[in-house]
Amino acid sequence: MHTTRRLSGRRLLPLLLLGVSLNGPAAEATSPAAPTELVVFAAASLREACTALQAPFEEAHPGVHLRFNFAGSQELRTQLEQGAPADVFLSADRRQMELAQKASVVGREQLFLSNVPVLVVPRTNPGHLQRFADLPTAQRLVIGTPEVPIGRYTLELLERANQVLGADFSARVQARVVSRELNVKQVLTKVVLGEADAGIVYQSDAQSVLGQVQLVPIPADINVVAQYPMAAVLRSAQPALAAAYLRFLLSPPAQAAFARFGFGPP
Repeated sequence: MHTTRRLSGRRLLPLLLLGVSLNGPAAEATSPAAPTELVVFAAASLREACTALQAPFEEAHPGVHLRFNFAGSQELRTQLEQGAPADVFLSADRRQMELAQKASVVGREQLFLSNVPVLVVPRTNPGHLQRFADLPTAQRLVIGTPEVPIGRYTLELLERANQVLGADFSARVQARVVSRELNVKQVLTKVVLGEADAGIVYQSDAQSVLGQVQLVPIPADINVVAQYPMAAVLRSAQPALAAAYLRFLLSPPAQAAFARFGFGPP
């Protein structure tokens, strides 16, 4: 004869509560929250340095994930003006930042880095360029478009070179241009691949491919200094976090890291 034992209400209640704790709202409360995303629009020349600084910032801000959009500063500014979602804008020149401010898409700017243009040639130096003054002898020169910061800096330093290397120096150099690129990385890539005899890029970009290119310094009395401004995007969904990231970029550890990548102080 079988005997069926019934659970009393007193014994059943803890089991029911256990079921609620395993399957109900309590379980949802312990599930990990989705990370907070901070979107950074950064000039192409900042790719290596900003990527290297991603982990330190995220470790100091648990639950935060940085997402980068690297491109020419003029392209990033246009995207912001067209409503692209972002929290921070890091530009390779002040002109693009000023245009973004006039369009009311970013707040107050602050300089955080500097850089200098350099002349790079392929490792084998097919054009036999030894000095910046040799540039008009290059058969294939690649530079940035006038709209992109490196292109504007290039035109500016060529105009300055006219005063030192002859009034027609800039014209003779530009006659050798076979391609104008939309960002500095594209200029550098064509030189690395041997598709150009020379290109003008930032010192930080040249440093990232040492061994694949040779550097030809640009005389200080001809060269220009690139100033990098930063600002928070006004429609940022994370204004406090954006401000924290801007402070982080100015911190001594971050500035030391930028220096290792070839950048200078603001």
